[in-house]
Amino acid sequence: MTEAITRQFVPYQPKDGEEYMNEKQLDHFRKILNDWKAELSHDIDRTVHTMQDEVTMFADPNDRASQESDMALELRNRDRERKLIKKIDETLSKINEGDYGYCNSCGIEIGLKRLEARPTATLCIDCKTLDEIREKQVAK
Repeated sequence: MTEAITRQFVPYQPKDGEEYMNEKQLDHFRKILNDWKAELSHDIDRTVHTMQDEVTMFADPNDRASQESDMALELRNRDRERKLIKKIDETLSKINEGDYGYCNSCGIEIGLKRLEARPTATLCIDCKTLDEIREKQVAK
């Protein structure tokens, strides 16, 4: 599942000696996640309204098939976004519980840059790389 992030934000600039995942950093990621969630929710709502407005029964079977195909693709995209919203909600819970920013596998810091690139990341880059290698080996 891809997580295309279209929103813009100012990257966090930590001060020398600043504690990892302090309140400022948590607020920074909370804002990124809430903005992303709002954007996705808006897209889902827009799609629902557009689909309701565009429900047309075409007499031509090719036109009808094309419209149904377009709607099916749009629904798949929105379903992915709905799942992503769920993942964002889980990530916001981790922030509130004080567990955000640490690898679920080894417990080390995930890192600010990685989290800005993928705010819902749960693995550090090393554990994610190992995970992907294992996936490739199983797929063979």
